[in-house]
Amino acid sequence: MKKATNINGSFSLFFAASGQRVKVEPEVLSYPGQTVNLRCAFTDATGIQLTMVTWIYESKDGNRINIAVFHPNFEPNYPESPLKNRVSFAPSRPNLSSPSIQITNVKISDEGKYICEYATYPSGNEQGITYLVMLAKPTNSASITTVQAGTAPVVVARCESANGRPPAQITWVTTANGNATTTSKPGTENTVTVSSEYLMVPTPEDDGKDITCVVAHRTQVKPEIFPLKLAVQYAPQVAISGYDNNWYIGRTNVVLTCQAMGNPSPESVKWKTISGGEIPDTVQIAGNELKVLKVDDAVNITFVCEVSNSIGMSRDQVTTLVREPSVNPSNAGMVAGAVIGSLLALLLVAALIAVLVTRSRRQHQGYRANGGSDMKTRIFGGGKKASKNGTGGAAGSGGVGGGNNNGPIYVYNESSSHPGLAEKNNHHQPLTIGGRPEVVATTPTAQDILLSNEVDDVERRKFDELEEEERYDHFTGGAPILQLCPPHDQDDMIGDYLDDDMESQRDGSVISRTAVYV
Repeated sequence: MKKATNINGSFSLFFAASGQRVKVEPEVLSYPGQTVNLRCAFTDATGIQLTMVTWIYESKDGNRINIAVFHPNFEPNYPESPLKNRVSFAPSRPNLSSPSIQITNVKISDEGKYICEYATYPSGNEQGITYLVMLAKPTNSASITTVQAGTAPVVVARCESANGRPPAQITWVTTANGNATTTSKPGTENTVTVSSEYLMVPTPEDDGKDITCVVAHRTQVKPEIFPLKLAVQYAPQVAISGYDNNWYIGRTNVVLTCQAMGNPSPESVKWKTISGGEIPDTVQIAGNELKVLKVDDAVNITFVCEVSNSIGMSRDQVTTLVREPSVNPSNAGMVAGAVIGSLLALLLVAALIAVLVTRSRRQHQGYRANGGSDMKTRIFGGGKKASKNGTGGAAGSGGVGGGNNNGPIYVYNESSSHPGLAEKNNHHQPLTIGGRPEVVATTPTAQDILLSNEVDDVERRKFDELEEEERYDHFTGGAPILQLCPPHDQDDMIGDYLDDDMESQRDGSVISRTAVYV
């Protein structure tokens, strides 16, 4: 036999108001078909005579009915009532200190107020009240109502808690903009059915949004949750994508896509031109895609995409503007790079040529005389070194200005490069030194020696670095003298030129390796 569940687990927790000596449980819960115990006790009977105990049932409308009576001198009595044959004292032979009762096979209609009343002397009647709460676990459900997008509020979802006792509590959780209405109605066997509806103005954007019904009831450990999704039907929403405003003549394989959303899903997609004319031959249509194989003037039109479903039809259009072919940015970059590279190469070649020409001119000019005379003389030896060796002054066989030059004296014509004077330079020519005629041979110019590689690179750089005033000496005769060593370095002439052009002799003199002697 099923027992009812009491709020308090033991008799010691019976409730009694301040000064009240009749202890009862304030509330007892039970489900239909169970057996429920209603406890009662008199806590302190000192100085009081307990005469009789009566249990009274008071319905919701306020009517009172005696359901059980106990007197110590008589047998328990159960008057006529809706609980007749289902109510009894427990134990079967009660006592005045603890006259509890039990009700078997309780019904929803048994719910109400139960009063345990003592008849005492000399205090009179004292009582305690227990509330019997009948519970019925409801059947809960929720559903979505499919609606069409519109401008007026409609019911989009329903939630119900049927045949419950006490009534359930229903709430909604959603981001949709709406509100709920809740109603209650009698169910079977004095239960209550609670219904709630969610109303809103449906829009296409609300389709598929989450909405949740939450049912809370006293018989449930936790609320029952029903997750749902709104179902709003609407005509297709159409948009054409793929046009990038860069359709130029000759471009190939460009595609327009007709994107459509609707509830129910779109049933058909149709492409056409806004003028109603034929689709160009270069255009291929496959479902919601329009592909242009090669762009030409024929596709310089407005394309229209129409999509329909059971709710209605929608369309979108795009005007394609055909342009002249544009330069491929990558090719333009390559062309620009090639042009810049060519210019840089030309500038490099021109700079190299300029350097070579300048160097050639400097080499040609570096070994020419600055004076106006046609004759140039190269003198090796002489000076202080010669005097120290005993070959200078009057002691020698001859000299210039009183000194003896052991090196050869070169005489050449500056204009020897000219054909008319070349033959003169190929003969011995007389030269008077110290009043005595000497014969010397003409030699190639410094320019000729350098150009013919008869002087090494070190000597060539040495000539290039000399300043104009250091490179030439001037005799009183006006003819320039080409010197390999400046006058102020004559003291160290042997040391400076020993490794270059000059060669030391046994008699202490120095001669040139490249000079021609007579």
